[in-house]
Amino acid sequence: MYLIFAMMGILLYSALSRTLFDSPVIWGVEMAQMTMAAYYLLGGGYSMRMDFHVRMDLLYGRWPVKRQAFADSITAFCLILYLVVLLHGGISSTEYALEYNQKNYSVWAPPMAPIKIVMTFGIFLMFLQAVSIFFKDLARARGISIDGDDS
Repeated sequence: MYLIFAMMGILLYSALSRTLFDSPVIWGVEMAQMTMAAYYLLGGGYSMRMDFHVRMDLLYGRWPVKRQAFADSITAFCLILYLVVLLHGGISSTEYALEYNQKNYSVWAPPMAPIKIVMTFGIFLMFLQAVSIFFKDLARARGISIDGDDS
């Protein structure tokens, strides 16, 4: 949650150094982009855990709890498949960045391994939360109450 303030600070420093001090920094925008990527990927699993994600409930809100849980389990299953593909790509991309000391193609040329590690870790955490949600929804669809279920 606090990474958004770090990103704002980076962008503010970049803007002030360019306008007030006539000394622009070459790393400002890229560092803000990396901070934002870490922010939303590390926050994905947390937002799923706290049920903060946006849901279109035009029909969903009128359904009985078992039907909602069944629809949620299908959605969670599709999300798991998607996250497996993302995780596979993230791991291979991180291995490449570590093996070849990959740098970004820019004037600043930062190493890419740290942000790729953070992104892969965020995808992994989101995958774990999606698996948890899938089994909770599957149990709710079958009418089984699970301890610790906030529903």
